[in-house]
Amino acid sequence: MAKRPEPSARYEGRREEIIDRAAALFAEKGYAATGVTELGEAVGLGRGALYYYISSKENLLVAIQDRVLGPLLAQAGAIAGLDAPAMIRLRLLSEALLSIILTRVDHIRVYEHDYVHLTGDNRKRVLDQRRAFEQIVQELLEKAIADGSLRDLDPHLAALQFLNLHNHTYQWARSANRRWSVRELSREYCRTLFHGMGRNSDDLAGDEPDVEAARSRIPR
Repeated sequence: MAKRPEPSARYEGRREEIIDRAAALFAEKGYAATGVTELGEAVGLGRGALYYYISSKENLLVAIQDRVLGPLLAQAGAIAGLDAPAMIRLRLLSEALLSIILTRVDHIRVYEHDYVHLTGDNRKRVLDQRRAFEQIVQELLEKAIADGSLRDLDPHLAALQFLNLHNHTYQWARSANRRWSVRELSREYCRTLFHGMGRNSDDLAGDEPDVEAARSRIPR
């Protein structure tokens, strides 16, 4: 049997358009309430042509999750590997997460709500990726506790607080993201979190020159 040819740039571009449109539809109506026929109509493709690009509706949901988790994990790994204080790396991790949220609001809404519809290996892979990011956050918090920047607190609970504050930004990001930049939001979020977690009242969001110096060393 002949092998299917490698995807062309045109194919990949069209597939990305379908993923983006699906994210918008799922965010508006929910994954379960959006049919393949409706999606096909939205992108101007019949059912057969649509399946050429997505294989299945669930595969499309996986692709939306990947558009969030792929770049986020890549950035998180690069930041975690920097030779910089844990608090600075947490600040940069905050920026990376907010950047994804503010640029992919629809994808994040689907990421937060519709991953429960994934099954089998698809669900396991996505949950493993989510846990991998959460583990990076927790390990940096553990380092900040160990070096005395943060008080002695439960790092798992601290990680949940960090994630919850950031992850819910998508609920209002579309109407407000022109008011605050990623860096502005990150600085305020980290000031709020780390003031409560810190040993003293110092600005634990990080001095801006130190943050900028570390930011410039993140591999691109």
